[in-house]
Amino acid sequence: MTQTQSPARSRTIEWTDPAQHASQLGRRSGLELLSAMAAGELPAPPVMHLIDMVGMDVTEGSVTVYLEPQEFHYNPLGTVHGGVISTLLDTAAACSVHSTLPAGVGYTSLDLTVKFLRPVTVASGRLKTTGSVLQRGRRTALAEARMTDSAGRLVAHATSSCMIFEVPGA
Repeated sequence: MTQTQSPARSRTIEWTDPAQHASQLGRRSGLELLSAMAAGELPAPPVMHLIDMVGMDVTEGSVTVYLEPQEFHYNPLGTVHGGVISTLLDTAAACSVHSTLPAGVGYTSLDLTVKFLRPVTVASGRLKTTGSVLQRGRRTALAEARMTDSAGRLVAHATSSCMIFEVPGA
């Protein structure tokens, strides 16, 4: 879009140093770290600000994240971009695994398989994405995430495998 076309909308975001979270890996369990973020005792990671997640609920083995769909989430088709939906699903599934890990142990996603079931728009209302651990071993974990709209309809589903490892120097 050029300057001569219709007026652009804008958005400004702020975030804190993400090293604050990394420094906690050796001192807090995943559940303690995620609970502190959910309670506002630790700042949210930058990605939460970038896509404007509006909250998180944490229990051992399950994490729920929320998002109010906005215009800035849209793709050229006028629906929420699949990358935004995938980010929420990945966050809920992987953080569910994180919630089961002791201090000094980290994880990373190995894969994410997403099924988009309904289009998501501003009219969908608040999205609720709940991740759950299906199985956790010493080296890998399997988790799923389910995204529902404000009417409780399933709009997307994902499964994710995560690799579990000791954090060097933790």
